[in-house]
Amino acid sequence: MTKNRTATLDLFPEAEKPTDIIPGRKLAARVAALYAASSDDFQTQPVGELRLGFDGIPGDFHSGPTRRSGGREPWYPRGTEMRNERQVSIVAADELAIVAERMNLAEIKPEWIGANLLIEGVPRLSMLPAGTLLFFKGGVTIKVDGQNGPCRLSGRAVAENAGMADVEAGALLFPKAAKRLRGIVAWVEKPGTIRAGEEISVRVPEQWIYRA
Repeated sequence: MTKNRTATLDLFPEAEKPTDIIPGRKLAARVAALYAASSDDFQTQPVGELRLGFDGIPGDFHSGPTRRSGGREPWYPRGTEMRNERQVSIVAADELAIVAERMNLAEIKPEWIGANLLIEGVPRLSMLPAGTLLFFKGGVTIKVDGQNGPCRLSGRAVAENAGMADVEAGALLFPKAAKRLRGIVAWVEKPGTIRAGEEISVRVPEQWIYRA
């Protein structure tokens, strides 16, 4: 009598080049300072708190559910209406200090480049991956979209505020000096009020390098 044998199927065969998965992790951070742009200029001013809605910071230069595309989105005609993933700009003092040193400046203040949040406690802030969640103790949650690419507009603001003799040279130097050090942009997932000194729980998601 022949015994029937059922072949065992490997439903999840290992790929020839398996993807390395870096586990998610939690970090503790703190709000060092807050800023808002209440005028038609992208540069910000220090404030004691930020009230955030689903549109971002009411009255801020970057508020709104949508925005107009620019040089960062060459796949659209300039001025195309698109989702606003740049509602909140976040920077770190240690990264700005590196950029200032590269530009031979004494300092670069967060408000010069339109930052809304200066946070401390996160190593290499600008390298936080897209999808990272920032949970503020007061109840606000914001979600990281990605790095904030440095541009000549911010460079010009830095050069003018720092009193550089050659403003145009400073505007051109900033994008190079601040590459991957310009901070991150995020959008509001859960509204509320953020206050200076507030604790933040940073949840970094799993990461991997996609290979086709």
